[in-house]
Amino acid sequence: MSLEMFDKEIFDLTNKELERQCEGLEMIASENFTLPEVMEVMGSILTNKYAEGYPGKRYYGGCEFVDEIETLAIQRCKKLFNCKFANVQPNSGSQANQGVYAALINPGDKILGMDLSHGGHLTHGAKVSSSGKMYESCFYGVELDGRIDYEKVREIAKKEKPKLIVCGASAYARVIDFAKFREIADEVGAYLFADIAHIAGLVVAGEHPSPFPHAHVVSSTTHKTLRGPRGGIIMTNDEELAKKINSAIFPGIQGGPLMHVIAAKAVGFKFNLSDEWKVYAKQVRTNAQVLANVLMDRKFKLVSDGTDNHLVLMSFLDREFSGKDADLALGNAGITANKNTVPGEIRSPFITSGLRLGTPALTARGFKEKEMEIVSNYIADILDDINNEKLQKNIKQELKKLASNFIIYERAMF
Repeated sequence: MSLEMFDKEIFDLTNKELERQCEGLEMIASENFTLPEVMEVMGSILTNKYAEGYPGKRYYGGCEFVDEIETLAIQRCKKLFNCKFANVQPNSGSQANQGVYAALINPGDKILGMDLSHGGHLTHGAKVSSSGKMYESCFYGVELDGRIDYEKVREIAKKEKPKLIVCGASAYARVIDFAKFREIADEVGAYLFADIAHIAGLVVAGEHPSPFPHAHVVSSTTHKTLRGPRGGIIMTNDEELAKKINSAIFPGIQGGPLMHVIAAKAVGFKFNLSDEWKVYAKQVRTNAQVLANVLMDRKFKLVSDGTDNHLVLMSFLDREFSGKDADLALGNAGITANKNTVPGEIRSPFITSGLRLGTPALTARGFKEKEMEIVSNYIADILDDINNEKLQKNIKQELKKLASNFIIYERAMF
């Protein structure tokens, strides 16, 4: 029996989501479109198999084939990031980070991470997260120019003396200096942990410096700029740390791994290792440059006055409208983005004075400089006349026509 016949409600809603993804423009920096091949294996019989433990050391029988699958995923991950050890079992980036903390430090130890309101992530010590409840957290941020001042990070580290320093961000448009972070970590005797969830796809293509050999441990998601399935990974070059990480993930914070997702990670890594991937990652950055240049030409303020990676962060501190207003206006025109806090923020975190825009998903659809210029100018048009709902409606129709030339999926399920 087909899903349509068995559960029409879920079938219909999934197809409505397909329509939304195809007709609208996805510009949330952390979202992307994965391969049909990745989705195909995620919907496979591998979801039936329990495999607690690691390849060759399982607590269940019948794991001979999933052992080979997980081993392939590990080997490809190590080759991709040029590292010696990899754990491909974390169910998400947040769980990967939770596993790293459990492996390297003890509850109550101090961690130094990037402030959430400055572009960091919840799992970098935010007080509402388990990382801020189980561990004592302190923070560094960006200056008013939108850039990290590494000397200030050094001062904070020397004063706070953390056991672990987290580098990596979810809304930082500039290159992260991993070597500088390692210098600071060594000076205070801390572990350096790099969370590259946002930039991993650029890192493996040589479009952003690698955290190796500087970081003791590196984590990432496998979606976002990597375009794989939703999930997490942890890498290191230190055998002792690798053993601790494995124990922290299982049996520490997870049970049986999701073998259908691990297989999908392996498929994604195969794509990431291809020459085609390097072309894609380069275009992501090129498209972000076009977006930044058009918006600045149209007199909009960007945090740090540009971008080095896949995203731009717009600042509306000098405007009457907020990040929330901009988010809603673009949404009315079929562009999905997200409001974001900015340096010098004056509004609440639920309103904000910023907007984060990313290019990975549009690049996955085949958008290049020409299309990005069109989209960027439409964004500027909307924000220049933010209360003009008729304009938003008209632009939505124009963008729907543009999107119809770049249909990424012919169907909702694979």
